[in-house]
Amino acid sequence: MADEASASATQAKLAALASRNSTALRRRAAAKDAASKPNSARAAGAGGSSNTMMRLYTDDSKGLSVDPVVVLVLAVGFVFSVVVLHVGSRIARAFVK
Repeated sequence: MADEASASATQAKLAALASRNSTALRRRAAAKDAASKPNSARAAGAGGSSNTMMRLYTDDSKGLSVDPVVVLVLAVGFVFSVVVLHVGSRIARAFVK
């Protein structure tokens, strides 16, 4: 009789322990899922969705399509023109005085 009582008490303790562990395991799994998902669009990367970023580099995006080499050449040309105007103004100022 004492063995049956201790066995049922042990089973009750094991059941309570299993229930507590499964709850903790569920909480841990939920926390892991929440930690892997970004909370905001900025946290998702690049200030927004990566889907919109990838659309910028595809052929089916709307708007003007310009080759990156053309943009680079135009930027370097603009910087060069600013430098030439700066040097030209210094030379012109030297002749005016």
